[in-house]
Amino acid sequence: MKVLVANLGSTSFKYRLFDMADERQLARGGVERIGAAVSRCFVEINGLRTESDQPVANHGVAVDACIQQLTDPQTGCLKSASEISAIGFKAVHGGRVSGVQVIDDSVLDAMEEMNSVAPAHNPPYMAAMRQLAKTSSKIPLVAAFETDFHQSIPEASKRYAIPDEIASALPIRKWGFHGASHRYIGWRTAELLGNPDARVISLHLGGSSSISAIRGGKSVATSMGMSPQTGLPHNNRVGDFDPYALPLMMKHTGLGLEDLLKLLATEAGLLGLSGGLSGDVRDLESAAAAGNAKAQLAIDVFVSEIRRQLGSMLVALGGADAMVFTGGIGENSTTIRHAVCHGLSELGISLCNTRNASGDKERRIDDPSKDRISGGSANQRNIQLWIVPTNEELIVARQTVAAIGK
Repeated sequence: MKVLVANLGSTSFKYRLFDMADERQLARGGVERIGAAVSRCFVEINGLRTESDQPVANHGVAVDACIQQLTDPQTGCLKSASEISAIGFKAVHGGRVSGVQVIDDSVLDAMEEMNSVAPAHNPPYMAAMRQLAKTSSKIPLVAAFETDFHQSIPEASKRYAIPDEIASALPIRKWGFHGASHRYIGWRTAELLGNPDARVISLHLGGSSSISAIRGGKSVATSMGMSPQTGLPHNNRVGDFDPYALPLMMKHTGLGLEDLLKLLATEAGLLGLSGGLSGDVRDLESAAAAGNAKAQLAIDVFVSEIRRQLGSMLVALGGADAMVFTGGIGENSTTIRHAVCHGLSELGISLCNTRNASGDKERRIDDPSKDRISGGSANQRNIQLWIVPTNEELIVARQTVAAIGK
């Protein structure tokens, strides 16, 4: 069985093709700058990368272009699109509809209801889903919602302190996101530790960031709330924010509520903290090293919020067996990992600078000379620290197979 997994951004479409008989990746590719005069299409099969420039008007056309890449007589790996058993989407927010769903009108309607909550994610996904439903009607389409993994969080940790009547009528709760990534980290870390009941803190740090507390492969707490704009500061999204500041900001800027919310979702986060310099941690680290105070402030706020959320995850789990860094920043920024772990040895978090600086992409990075917590009892071991590259697409592929199997 071959499954195509789609991962969409506002102007991008990325995919991976898996042979689920052995979970082997057959191809990866995508389209960048969708909607521009010229878009860049790329595909990588057996280590050979092919690129081309062509106009791609929307995400639906992008999906068609990628299927053409996979079935190209000279460079493709499929004889025809009929070899694809299903297409799985790493969907973001379905509100009243969560879990893993075969896509139909009711699923699309539920996603549309949440467009105002996930404006950068839901519309492009829906456009691609509707286009494929028309052009590839024989291929089952599956939405694996990011919120699914966090359904196991206890009710007390899901609720906002709003009137019960409103909470009962509307899908207002802490949904959590990056579910496929956190699910993979929980599974892979339990495998690395040889402990299916492992208490794992998963730090997915990237352009969009969140932290999840995982016990026995299930989420028990997460840093994100109702929308993907919440939790930690993101590259250009605000993160947690007091709504009572909105009237003051509206008066100062002259913006209406809708425009101000757009500003907080596109010009805030690390980009806003750095004075508009960049929302990319790599740029901020370089600027901070050159003495840019605003870039350093952006990094400091980001790290401070990670550590604040880290403390709450430790409490939710009653300690941890492992803490795992993943995502573009988590996997690649030596500086951020060091700053997050600095001075936490009495909590059982002792980073090894040598291991942190270099090694395999997947590696353990805690200090082997400090196996036990300083001053602790003989049974108090340090938390294992790991870097584990995430594989969201593999999780979605597995979920897709299970969904069409039903």
